[in-house]
Amino acid sequence: MPPRLPLPSLRSGLQRPPPFPRARFESSTSLTPTPSPSPWGQPVRARRRLLTPTTLILGFIPIFTFSLGVWQIKRLKWKVALIDELNDKLEREPMSLPPNVDTSALPEFQYRRVLLHGRFLPQRFLVVPRVRENVHGAYLVQALARPGGATVLVNRGFVSSEHYDTFHTPEGDTEVLGMLRVAQTRNMFTPENKPEKGEWFWVDPEGMAAAAGGSERGVQAVLVDEIFDGNAGEADYRVKNGVPVGRPPKIELRNQHAVYAATWFSLSAATTGLFFLLLRRTPHARRPLMAK
Repeated sequence: MPPRLPLPSLRSGLQRPPPFPRARFESSTSLTPTPSPSPWGQPVRARRRLLTPTTLILGFIPIFTFSLGVWQIKRLKWKVALIDELNDKLEREPMSLPPNVDTSALPEFQYRRVLLHGRFLPQRFLVVPRVRENVHGAYLVQALARPGGATVLVNRGFVSSEHYDTFHTPEGDTEVLGMLRVAQTRNMFTPENKPEKGEWFWVDPEGMAAAAGGSERGVQAVLVDEIFDGNAGEADYRVKNGVPVGRPPKIELRNQHAVYAATWFSLSAATTGLFFLLLRRTPHARRPLMAK
């Protein structure tokens, strides 16, 4: 009887067949939900990326600068109307001041030309420092005693530092053509006046009138700027010989609002361009890749 051959074990002889390859299905619809679109047509994640501090600030700057430009246009119209009104006052015939001036009504008559008659008192006030054509000096303010009326203050104009003690003063009765002014506003860079030391840095009619004797001596806080209507050659002659040079008969108000408006509108346009450029470079939210 032939020998039996050993049968292979089921566990050792039989091998597990390789796994059946799974079919790969591609679907036109991904199982991963896509972000809901925003009202602007962008995904919510992209919209969140736009709401950064940089974009918010850069988006606010154009609006802010544009509003400043509009404000400067309004200021320009106001300044032009003010200059026209003051020029109209300056072109009127000179008026005479009453014996006693109502100081509360002075703002309504500012820049009105007035004609004064009187005698200059020896006391003077030097408002320093002032510069004219590279010459250092001061504004000379003197009290003018009017016959039959109150004493007023006259800003005679610029006098060089070489003639602080030798400036020219008319003797006896004199005639002064000037314009009414109100008290100046001292800015934060101008020092305080020191009347007790005779140091004046800005024209203060109230303080100067008090220093000249006040109401006890019939001095009113009324300021008149003397007008000088000569040419440049005559002005140089006056400066060299100690004769005060008054102010020109015109309105000297700064009007730079058109330049300021153009600057703000230019900044608004530039920052608007930068803002839209930043929006174009901001990455949008990407949709997830579909399984393959």
